[in-house]
This record gives sequence, structure tokens and C-alpha cells, in this order.
Amino acid sequence: MINDQDHKYRPKREEMVQKLREMGISNERVLQAFLQVKRHLFVDSAFWDVAYQDSPLPIAANQTISQPYTVAYMTSIVAEHYPSDAKVLEVGTGSGYQAAILCALGYRVFTIERQEILYQQALKRFEELGLKIQCKLGDGTLGWAAMKPFDAILVTAGSPDVPRPLIEQLADDGRLVIPIGDIKTQQMRIFHRQGNQVFESLADHFAFVPLIGKEGWKE
Repeated sequence: MINDQDHKYRPKREEMVQKLREMGISNERVLQAFLQVKRHLFVDSAFWDVAYQDSPLPIAANQTISQPYTVAYMTSIVAEHYPSDAKVLEVGTGSGYQAAILCALGYRVFTIERQEILYQQALKRFEELGLKIQCKLGDGTLGWAAMKPFDAILVTAGSPDVPRPLIEQLADDGRLVIPIGDIKTQQMRIFHRQGNQVFESLADHFAFVPLIGKEGWKE
């Protein structure tokens, strides 16, 4: 059992949720998920005291855990459209925090990670926290064809373009949320599949680590 010292970090988590409200996150289901999931458990203990600041933090393999606002922004897009039993794919497991937030919302969560060290660490965290999240080690730009279709797909890394396999793995009325742009900055885009048609809408700008893979940036 993890000694999570939550008597110390619960007030910080409440402050984080209040800040998310002030920044425009209004979906109560999402805010309750952020109150429930202990972000400090998804970073090294050296960062526990700053885990609830609205900033990215380093994790293994030169990657980062996204700032809470970014996670909340992407999650809110999904929560706005899909009930708690929806099937959601996350591309880029990283620390596992985004997947845990989706799980707290009651989604059936599938997540893919290309870095083995992050994959193994996330598996261990999910097991310790009792989270029923299905994980895969592999190229996330190719999606998870064996588990398709997905009601929603979230990509937590910046891509040069939309990976075609992810569009193809969306269910009818499914949405792909993905940051697209250059290495330094990207614009969040939402692809909504309706039958054989796909409609695109644009959202805010963010900065993510690059999405590496066959349908993303090359190593």
C-alpha cells in the first residue's frame, strides 16, 4: 500500500480544482475526477510538494506529465459528449495520470505507450491503485485496432498531422482530440466522425512533447 500522505495533499488538490474552475473548466464530472485522483502519486516523490501546481513536471524517458489545465481541457471535450460507459483510447500513457482521470469518470480506458520504462511504471501504478485500465506497449500512432471502435481517442503528444489509423478506429459519432502543429507548439483539433464523413474543428494552442511513430514524428 502506498503511503500517499493524503492528509497533506488533499488541500493542495482542492486548491488545484478551484484554480481549474477559475481558468474556465466548468464540467462538474471532470472537476470531481481531478479532486479524486491523487496527482502526486503519478510523479517522483521529489516532486510531491509541487504536484498540484498548474505546470508540467518531468517523468522518466525525458517525457513530462502535462499540466492539470491541459489534462482537464482535453478531458472536458470527451466528458461533454460521452456518458460514463464510453470506450476511450489514450495515445501516450506517460505517467498514467490522464488515463486515471478518464477512469475516474467511469470510462472504459485503453492506453498505449511506446517507452517501455513508462509502460512498466504505469502498469505498476494502475495495479497499486486498483485501476482497471488496459495498457499496451507499442506505436500509439497506429492505434489499437484489436480493440476498436472507440467513442473517443485522446492523443497526449503533438503530431505533425492526423494519424489516419486513429480516424479509422473511431466509432460512429466518435471524436479524436489531438494537438497538431510543429515541434514547439500545436493547436488542439477535434475530428468528429459521422458515418463516412469526418468533421474538423479547431480549439486552443498548447505545447506538447512530440508524438513519435510511423504516423507521427520520426525518431
